Amino acid sequence: MLTKISLLVMRIGTGMLLVLWGCVRLFSEGMGTKLSEKYYGGMASANEIQLAFAGAEVLIGALVVLGLFRKYALIASAVILVGGAFPIWRHFLDPFGMYLFANADDANLLFFPSLTVAGAALALIALREHDTLALDTLFRKKV
Repeated sequence: MLTKISLLVMRIGTGMLLVLWGCVRLFSEGMGTKLSEKYYGGMASANEIQLAFAGAEVLIGALVVLGLFRKYALIASAVILVGGAFPIWRHFLDPFGMYLFANADDANLLFFPSLTVAGAALALIALREHDTLALDTLFRKKV
């Protein structure tokens, strides 16, 4: 039972992170563009692209939280969460900005948990068959 509850908590946590960040991008004027320009080299920083990404992020996050279409939703979630961790790798290796940052003020300790979230997203894929509290599993049993 502990495994089932642990996977449920991981699924809710990673899914809600996507929902919340997607909402921030949707409802905070230009937030997605600012994040893209600051941390991701301006990749896909056009406002329309950011809004589309934010909408997809909210949808994927909601599917993950509910445990629906996990075969695809968990992979999409991992692509976003692991992909989002790559550009901030310096924050994992040097969270206090002592070695890898020109200015220690550029380091951000709050990015460090992104490594854990990326691992959780991958673990959810690896342990998907044990996540029996997901709605798609519960629906399949009733059919």
